[in-house]
Amino acid sequence: MTVKYIDQIDIKNKRVIIRVDYNVPYNSSMEITDDTRIRSTLRTINYCVKMRSKIILISHLGRPKGKIVPEMTLKPAAQRLSRIIKKEVRFFNDEIGEGLQNKIDRLNPGDICLLENIRFYPGEEKNDDDLGKKLASLADVYINDAFAAAHRGHASNDAITKFIKTSCAGFLLKDEIEFFKKALENPEKPLGAVIGGAKVSTKLNVLENILNKVDYIIIGGAMAFTFLKSKGYDTGKSLIEEDLITSAGEILHKASKKNIPVYLPVDIVAASEFKNESPAKVVPVENIPKDMIGLDIGPETINLFSEKIKNSKTVIWNGPMGAFEMPRFAEGTNELAKTIAGSRCLSIVGGGDSVTAINQLGIADKISYISTGGGAFLELLEGKKLPAIKALER
Repeated sequence: MTVKYIDQIDIKNKRVIIRVDYNVPYNSSMEITDDTRIRSTLRTINYCVKMRSKIILISHLGRPKGKIVPEMTLKPAAQRLSRIIKKEVRFFNDEIGEGLQNKIDRLNPGDICLLENIRFYPGEEKNDDDLGKKLASLADVYINDAFAAAHRGHASNDAITKFIKTSCAGFLLKDEIEFFKKALENPEKPLGAVIGGAKVSTKLNVLENILNKVDYIIIGGAMAFTFLKSKGYDTGKSLIEEDLITSAGEILHKASKKNIPVYLPVDIVAASEFKNESPAKVVPVENIPKDMIGLDIGPETINLFSEKIKNSKTVIWNGPMGAFEMPRFAEGTNELAKTIAGSRCLSIVGGGDSVTAINQLGIADKISYISTGGGAFLELLEGKKLPAIKALER
């Protein structure tokens, strides 16, 4: 990747437009319930303040589909950022044009403003050149610090780069790129991938790509049952993607030809219903009752997976090991999270559920890097070039 980073270019006293991802959850009172994504941009914003830049933040929120939806305003995000940064963040909901330009021109060096939800414009998701040109006219330098949106080619992260002289990645995006390089381009070995979650369909391309890079793969979560089914096991009422049983078997065959071990559960926690209060028991995978559903990995599997992780130098984790949103079936996910946090390996965690588990356990500070992107993280693992990063390279 030939992306320039924010600390490699001159932004002193320049107008900078920063694409952030403030797509944060609101409650019914329009209060932000999780400001992690806002806090993740502070390093870039503070650097720009120090450089006495005029700072213009742009973000999307939700899916208004090119229409003004009052419930999707970014005003609460501006207010929250103001409180966090202890500095006024002005909120401009003007349409992009002369009036907005005049307000930006009146900003003092180090001032910050946040524009209204960029997805209120129909041209944003269409990657419209006209909108990109209008955005570019507001500033001298474009900085992308929104990794979570990098897998979308939109006007605010793609088209804009055609019309502005200087484009670069902010510190958050820089970290995402550099940690990805450490993990998959030049990793310390052994390198392991822990892949979980509900569906094989969302991870099939990931598994295909990482077969060429990792030393072993651990597969957990409901997706493991499609792999077990491909090996001839009776999986009871567990979630199966019937149309992907053959594909799962092909992955196992390719891994075997490459001498890459794929570790599947050897025992599971099974219950009669998908409910936290449903009576559960541990059973070996070869004896899953026909009337039960596998909802977590069992203790022998936890030990097997943990031993592999402890002996690794680099571990990538995406996806829970079971239905961890129910306390009764969270042990597998939680124990692996603790093992990864307690190991000395370079650990990179991505995907909403995996990150949630880490945060709930209070061990985020023991993970080398937590990715802010769900879909973007998966697409990088798939070996894809993300549109927003391609735009910066251009």
